[in-house]
Amino acid sequence: MRKTDKKLENQLRVVLTDVCDHMLTHVAGFQWLTHLVNYSQFPKSLKVVLIFDSNERLQRFLSLPVKDQVAEQIDAALSQIGLKLKNVNQHITYDTEENCERHNGGKWNERLK
Repeated sequence: MRKTDKKLENQLRVVLTDVCDHMLTHVAGFQWLTHLVNYSQFPKSLKVVLIFDSNERLQRFLSLPVKDQVAEQIDAALSQIGLKLKNVNQHITYDTEENCERHNGGKWNERLK
């Protein structure tokens, strides 16, 4: 990883941690988030993965207007570090602890590959 990639990774980690902290207190069922990126294809390759405790809670979240507010919050956080995306929703994916346990035995490193 190049020095500039490390700097960007740290910036992403900081702004997405703020989003995560906000969601933990305001979104029922939300557990954590992570991001995946291939810096040789950045920013196109950026994915922000939002993890919920159950499929039921994820489906409820996806049906509410708060979903759009979270996308706006992620977009604003990325803008703080100078990252402008055409459509932030194309960079957000969702998963659940329930699915990881069922399909990958709880091994997130395998599931996120």
